Amino acid sequence: MVQKAKILLVDDRPENLLALEAILSALDQTLVRASSGEEALKALLTDDFAVILLDVQMPGMDGFETAAHIKRRERTRDIPIIFLTAINHGPHHTFRGYAAGAVDYISKPFDPWVLRAKVSVFVELYMKNCKLREQASLLRLQLEGGQPAGGEDAKEAAGLLAELSARLAAVEEQAEALSKQLDESADAAAVATAAHLERKLTGLRRALDALEPGAGNSDTPSVPSQN
Repeated sequence: MVQKAKILLVDDRPENLLALEAILSALDQTLVRASSGEEALKALLTDDFAVILLDVQMPGMDGFETAAHIKRRERTRDIPIIFLTAINHGPHHTFRGYAAGAVDYISKPFDPWVLRAKVSVFVELYMKNCKLREQASLLRLQLEGGQPAGGEDAKEAAGLLAELSARLAAVEEQAEALSKQLDESADAAAVATAAHLERKLTGLRRALDALEPGAGNSDTPSVPSQN
């Protein structure tokens, strides 16, 4: 059974949380509510999330402050944050959101189809990263088993490593093409998303390179965390 991704919904108004759940229910993922920044930070202590939808205007700890705490934590700093706001103070307010670490900034009322499509992109990326991590962990266990070079397990491990490397190379090629397209783009959201993807790919490539024969057998190769 494929494990569902968790999506964190942060808003102090219950009706807004209900609306988000209605919009995102079609994605068939696990939706987790938080009615304040403090409650969101507590949820992030124990669970892994594919993406966070964070309301900007909240009493007490607002969205910007909550995002700052999220980005300071090693465990959560790479989780994509989509800011939601009912007000628009112009470009300065928007860029403050990007400066706080958001990958997107959406004003209410928003198009439900657009929001669902954007969230689905990050869910898909999260699921692919989880799959790669599982395969890399399996490969590491096989390599640490000390099978002889000519054994069937060693051949199977080598084949799995080659397959993982090829899959990652294809994604790296697409990311490079995307970055080139954004060279002259003023879309801060797209640039932030591309940068987030590049960090993920760099970590995955480093982990796979560490699993290559002769890459340093004295050290146990590490698999990058999802967060």
